Amino acid sequence: MYFAALLARTEDGWEASDTELDDVETLSDLADLAREASPEDDTVLVLIEQEDAWFGVVRVDGEDDPRIYVSDAAAAARSSYGEILLTDELLGREPGDDDADLDSLDLDGTEDGEPENDDDDEGTAGDSAVPHGPVGDSEVLDDLGVGEKELRSLDADEALNAIAEALGASEVLETVR
Repeated sequence: MYFAALLARTEDGWEASDTELDDVETLSDLADLAREASPEDDTVLVLIEQEDAWFGVVRVDGEDDPRIYVSDAAAAARSSYGEILLTDELLGREPGDDDADLDSLDLDGTEDGEPENDDDDEGTAGDSAVPHGPVGDSEVLDDLGVGEKELRSLDADEALNAIAEALGASEVLETVR
């Protein structure tokens, strides 16, 4: 099961809204969606989680390029929403190098919250290109009170709540959950 929310920083604190990602196909689409949530070019966080599997944070500050952190790239690669975040740059590849790797992964239903069978993962085409474990900017929330060490230590099932609590936004996040 997925959950996705936008947290937009305003003069009055954080505002949360749940977001539908069905029409989002690229990181650029996601960044545009985040920018629409803050007309003042304030910080917007897109928080995405797949229950017990992985979480991702996308930070958009005005027109700057989005900053991304994904807790487990291999788990995220098996989900349609995770694929949006796993850009070539994030995975340390040249654009177009292995663009078939993510497409050739067997989307095994884990994107719908079904249990994942680790035995099936061995030998898939994406294993060589998509690392197990975190990828991206682990300092994405440093200035907001969630340091690199804390971010890397978060469990997927509690991460978004812990991040929102550190930001002082747990109540507003809970309203959209």
